[in-house]
Amino acid sequence: MSEAGRSEQGRVLWRPPADVLDRTRIGDYLRWLERERSLRFADYASLWRWTVDDLPAFWASVWDYFQVRGRRGDTVLTDDAMPGARWFPGARINYAEQMLANLPAEGPVVVARSQTREPVELTAAQLRAEVARSRAGLVRLGVGPGDRVAAYLPNIPETLVLLLATASLGAVFSSCAPEFGTRSVVDRWSQIEPKVLVAVDGYRYGAKDIDRTDELAAIRAALPSLEHVVVVPYLSEDAARRVPEASAWADLLAGPDPGEPEFEPVAFDHPLYLLYSSGTTGLPKPIVHGHGGILLEHLKTLALHFDLGPGDRFFWFSTTGWMMWNVLVSGLLVGATVVLVDGNPAQPDLGHLWRLADECGVTFFGTSAPFLMSCRRAGLRPAEVADLSRIRGLGSTGAPLPPEGFGWVYENVNPDLLLQSFSGGTDLCTGFVGGSPLLPVYAGELSCACLGAAVAAYDPAGHPVVGRLGELVLEQPMPSMPVGFWGDRDGSRYRAAYFADFPGVWRHGDWVEITPRGTCVITGRSDATLKRGGVRMGTAEFYSVVDGFPEIADSLVVHLENVRPGGTGADAGEELLLFVVLAEGTELDEDLRRRLAADLRRQLSPRHVPDEIVAVRAIPRTLSGKKLEVPVKRILEGRPVEEAASTGALSDPGALAAFEAYARNRHRAPE
Repeated sequence: MSEAGRSEQGRVLWRPPADVLDRTRIGDYLRWLERERSLRFADYASLWRWTVDDLPAFWASVWDYFQVRGRRGDTVLTDDAMPGARWFPGARINYAEQMLANLPAEGPVVVARSQTREPVELTAAQLRAEVARSRAGLVRLGVGPGDRVAAYLPNIPETLVLLLATASLGAVFSSCAPEFGTRSVVDRWSQIEPKVLVAVDGYRYGAKDIDRTDELAAIRAALPSLEHVVVVPYLSEDAARRVPEASAWADLLAGPDPGEPEFEPVAFDHPLYLLYSSGTTGLPKPIVHGHGGILLEHLKTLALHFDLGPGDRFFWFSTTGWMMWNVLVSGLLVGATVVLVDGNPAQPDLGHLWRLADECGVTFFGTSAPFLMSCRRAGLRPAEVADLSRIRGLGSTGAPLPPEGFGWVYENVNPDLLLQSFSGGTDLCTGFVGGSPLLPVYAGELSCACLGAAVAAYDPAGHPVVGRLGELVLEQPMPSMPVGFWGDRDGSRYRAAYFADFPGVWRHGDWVEITPRGTCVITGRSDATLKRGGVRMGTAEFYSVVDGFPEIADSLVVHLENVRPGGTGADAGEELLLFVVLAEGTELDEDLRRRLAADLRRQLSPRHVPDEIVAVRAIPRTLSGKKLEVPVKRILEGRPVEEAASTGALSDPGALAAFEAYARNRHRAPE
């Protein structure tokens, strides 16, 4: 961690107002618990403890408090073992029905902005009508319960409409952003065999038109299960005519007015949609999420943690290939208006999203930690380019947000907002450590474990630890844990992914420190941890030091073991490599190398001085902005690129070329 970050760590930046219980949804929930369940809690810690000690009572209260439509059944949890826990076995519900149940009668419920077309807004009546027509169209195409509907679509209203129509039928939805390359899409959808594909013909990213008709043709040819292709005209009005044997989105919605949408009651664990592991190594795992788990988890998170409800406008910048899109659109569950944005977030400049937030009246602004740090590095002061006074909450995820990032938000966005650094994953389609309106915000720390999430840090022997680094685990099941992996009939892949290291306990793959006051510090992926000469450190701390240099625009650190023959001492046979992207006009000269090494030595330890510092054009990242530390490590260990990473899932596939070249010739700088 940088010196500035170390001095900031733990500083209180925000405290709950005195009347927090009167002005928040979690306050109303606490009053409901007292009135309906005779339960009283003195503080967040005691509430959280109840939610993980009495899982059936807590999750039943979520169902009842939010008045979930459908049949609940008498049993909440048949077994609390992991894996194997089964929630609400007698329930019959439908996610789409709940999404459309509590929308405001006046004003838009969907606000969409795009760099490809003019703004779009939908009222509740318009959204319901679009869902009903889309549902009827899918029925005409032969879609029924269990069939898969694939969306090669950006973050636009049609994607949300298709999700709801698919879910209303009990069919299964799966989306890939149109930025995904052909192989990446086929790797995902060949595993699930979709019946219908709905796609755009292309999109505009900043000032550049990106045609996807060739990719669409290749995807179609590679998926023999497809019976129908529907094209949404996005880049051009004649899109359907440019794709052989395809129908138009307007044709799907045509036909007699079906009236209000209907909803197929399904079991609690009936598949709702499929999300995928990053696909940076091997085939992406198709993760099955159920109607009920997503419904209850998102109600809890959006209302009780994010404090969203009617009158709010909820925005999170995301493509349809990232789980945060699924969280974003679930804003409808709590009566909020969802703000959908498609395009380059930095076009024409980094102030773009902040100005959009002002224009659209956003009250909760969600983004990634790398975006916030890019704004900070660029010297941007968002409050000077837009009126951000309506923003009550700001969410950050995708990577750990360092203490300096926390401070930047409060100094340059809005000093009165609640900043929630949110950490979880695609696996549960939520976060399980984050923030709460009831708790202070400490710089560089996530305020709490989320309600119902039995979070702990384990040492290598499987013992809980406090005040020091450990593996992030969940000791109790959550309803939004995957129903399973598609095609994993005996559950062996599922068990190996999460339960191999600590039987009966979910190992998530992050390093976390749980502080004595109950806050959490995420320091990076545990499979990318630096452990040199017995000194262990998460990569986030390393980046906090390196990225503090104005000369460094981005960086990636890799620790290799057993690569140097001979040698003595604690770090014999190891190598620590630092790759940096330089700011414009900067050179990686000996002075910069010396200063980087000196700061890492002083602020971390002598063991964390890199053996080599190498300049590269770009750091490889997934489409959701995560650094590819583990795939790069595998490339440097000699694995072929095609085995180490799925290039179609990367924002810049060409970024791997430098590391491949470096692996071929360790004594020559990457080209």
